[in-house]
Amino acid sequence: MTSRPPLTKDLKSEEFIEYYFLKEELKDFCRNEGLKISGNKNQLEERIIHYLDTGKSLDNSKARKNNLEKPENITLDTVLGENFRCSEDKREFFEKEIGKGFKFKVKFQKWLKENPNKTYKDAINAYYEIQGSKEKTKIGEQFQYNKYIRDFFENNANKTLDDAIKCWNYKKSLKGHNKYEKSDLKILKKIRK
Repeated sequence: MTSRPPLTKDLKSEEFIEYYFLKEELKDFCRNEGLKISGNKNQLEERIIHYLDTGKSLDNSKARKNNLEKPENITLDTVLGENFRCSEDKREFFEKEIGKGFKFKVKFQKWLKENPNKTYKDAINAYYEIQGSKEKTKIGEQFQYNKYIRDFFENNANKTLDDAIKCWNYKKSLKGHNKYEKSDLKILKKIRK
């Protein structure tokens, strides 16, 4: 088993993309090298690859308006509007209407963004419909850990989360992709010996 190289400015970008690094590790690297630490994991990786190749900073953030929205008075008849943002006042409204268990889950956020002309009442109905759906949420490419754990349990219903995490830790230390494979289970046998 090859060990993962440390993330330093001396690492080649070709080598960097072959291994899995936690978002916190990427942020620490950016912080140490004076690069921006904001953005999602894919943006951080893109920034680091550019830096490792060129030694220069890459500004890949989208220009955001300094739009200090004041909380709006939301009612059931309020229209969602373009560029819906999951802000605290909107969370409070949904929690009041739906209950403390409310969460801005991915499918619901997608529905909100795709239906700017709908009302909050329509959104609440959609939330309940989405919650009742048996369809699995598609896990985004940047959530490799979540995807791995889901795939692990689809193939190993009799295993524990601890087993899944051990296999994940083994897998992410290897060069190449981080997708679950049946052969990952061999690490459990080695650990138990």
